[in-house]
Amino acid sequence: MTPLSGGPATAPSPAPRGPRDEVTVSVVGSTGSIGTQTLDVVAEDPERYRVVALGAQRSVDVLVAQARAVRPEVVAIGDATLAGELAEQLPSGTEVLAGPDGLAAIAAIADVVVNGVVGFAGLSVTLAALEAGRRLALANKESIIAGAPVVARVRGTPGAEILPVDSEHCAVHQCLRSGRAADVARLLLTASGGPFRGRKADELSDVGVDEALAHPTWNMGPKITVDSSTLMNKGLEVIEAHELFGVAYDAIDVVVHPQSIVHSMVEFVDGAVVAQLSLPDMRLPIGYALAYPARLGSPFGAIDWAELSVLEFEPPDRTTFRCLDLAYGAGRTGDLAPAWLSAANEVAVEAFLAGRITWAAIADVVGDTLDRYEAPGPAGDRTVADVLDADATARRLADAVVADRSMV
Repeated sequence: MTPLSGGPATAPSPAPRGPRDEVTVSVVGSTGSIGTQTLDVVAEDPERYRVVALGAQRSVDVLVAQARAVRPEVVAIGDATLAGELAEQLPSGTEVLAGPDGLAAIAAIADVVVNGVVGFAGLSVTLAALEAGRRLALANKESIIAGAPVVARVRGTPGAEILPVDSEHCAVHQCLRSGRAADVARLLLTASGGPFRGRKADELSDVGVDEALAHPTWNMGPKITVDSSTLMNKGLEVIEAHELFGVAYDAIDVVVHPQSIVHSMVEFVDGAVVAQLSLPDMRLPIGYALAYPARLGSPFGAIDWAELSVLEFEPPDRTTFRCLDLAYGAGRTGDLAPAWLSAANEVAVEAFLAGRITWAAIADVVGDTLDRYEAPGPAGDRTVADVLDADATARRLADAVVADRSMV
């Protein structure tokens, strides 16, 4: 296996902090699901963890309430037009930063940066954290997928490390601690199957937004929940696993596991499989990223083994859930194709949530957009501008496909 430059194929081993050394934390996307749960984890050990910065795109009221509770030194708001309204309500002495640059800036001022931003907008936060040599607790998969060519270069910055907060990649990270990279045969990423598991394409032609958002085991934001319903979320996670751990696509498999107890597995060359099990609770991977290489003292997701009776596994239905293979295809194409995939999917999901296209058309929009992918010259050393241009081009093409398939 050959990992990205600066990226380990197994879990890294940084110099551990002292048992009670204070850890400063910056939470970007603090008003979303990952952000609010991060604050829950920090509240379990306030003497160990101190939030020094909070950031969100628009949710002024929630951001103000969070700032009053944790008293950060800096608060950033992505929508610069809301900076004045925010500043008026914050505790005295709190510095306010505004715009995308403000969100990126707070990624460089703490020991650990939690990137809970949704979508491609999280790329600048990922880059800023790694360029500053910080630990990045990464919940924003799109930034490492779309931005892989540029993220690869900054992962080698002294002090920089990525601890994945996705439950699946956190599980893989933990499993890899039990063996050598050379002994890994394959990664097995588990998928709940989402709200439509077991249903065929002809049964999903007229499903609505509410049905797609009714996830059976996880409480997530609308974009990620829709991605789970199409299995695009799992496809994106396949690409992320390839980028994080340097494992070839042919050695990354997906298995549907509806109970969401086994969060992922690593199979070694001797046939042994190591798995990470816990109840579905995102506070466990968040805490893992904050405390690594130690363990958080609070048992989030602990299993009552007297109650657990069934663990089921089945292959994904790739015919009905076409987004999974679209992601594999983009990943194998490489270069900027994953950026096109991510951008087209964001456009398609937004259109579905707005009632403009059907659920089934999400895969059509992504597939039609990827069919038009052309790498802009030789890969070489891609720049942030290249990634941004690829994102913009794919969005423009996806918008046109949506318009052709629009129901309104």
